Amino acid sequence: MPYRSPILATLFLWSIRPLQRGGPLRDSPRWRWAAASCVGTSHMRMGTRKQDAYTVMRISPHTFCAVVSDGAGSASYGGQGASLLCRSLMADFRTWFEHHDDLPDGEVILCWIDQVRDRLSEAAARRGVTRRQFAATLVMLVVFKNCVLALQIGDSALVARKDGVWEALCWPENGEFASTTYFVTDDPEVRLHTFHLDLEYDAFALFSDGLESVALEHATQRPFARFFDPMIKPVDQVEGEGRLVELSGALARYLDSPAFCERTDDDKTLILISCQ
Repeated sequence: MPYRSPILATLFLWSIRPLQRGGPLRDSPRWRWAAASCVGTSHMRMGTRKQDAYTVMRISPHTFCAVVSDGAGSASYGGQGASLLCRSLMADFRTWFEHHDDLPDGEVILCWIDQVRDRLSEAAARRGVTRRQFAATLVMLVVFKNCVLALQIGDSALVARKDGVWEALCWPENGEFASTTYFVTDDPEVRLHTFHLDLEYDAFALFSDGLESVALEHATQRPFARFFDPMIKPVDQVEGEGRLVELSGALARYLDSPAFCERTDDDKTLILISCQ
């Protein structure tokens, strides 16, 4: 069942109400975001670390990147794999844009993915395990000028708002069997999806599969607007640019609240981005 309770969203909005400010929209995008990552109650019960990781970076006034990775629960070092994946890809894109005035093509991106896989193999060899023990998913947003690039491996998701309506850019991809998906460590090759779109959106949200049941309407294959609309509203309205520290703290408290954890016991990572 999708997430239908407005009460939890109200709790989040109430916690950050003093930060909300109105104002006219600016002609140029004003990148700002709130982000949080919380360990799931199932991990706490088992005494295991959080498996999710994320990174957000505004590289230039017209270049913005965000990435979320979820380490496989069955992998001993899934969290480390997720962290390495986020750091590596963000560094690759940052270096690319320092020397190029366009988006990298698919061949370049696959080369970067292969390099990550090599680093994971080296980390696995040092620990005497297989690379599969660093398995992690990927969803990444890259905005360059008027273009949007989305990357996906596995069941993390990316949604975006256009003309007030939310749509899925990367829908979670499950494996052949129940509760399975695809990872950057898969052999013989990785199952990478790449999407190129025009920048017709004014808000984005990236999240790990711990939020899938409360954020996505599977019957219609659409994001659940009653979840995202109240979540993005304070990010839209707050003044300033860059990472919104107080909003990020409020978001973390909301995702970690007992009422929210009753709906999902997995790790929860959510990045809310506004570029109005």
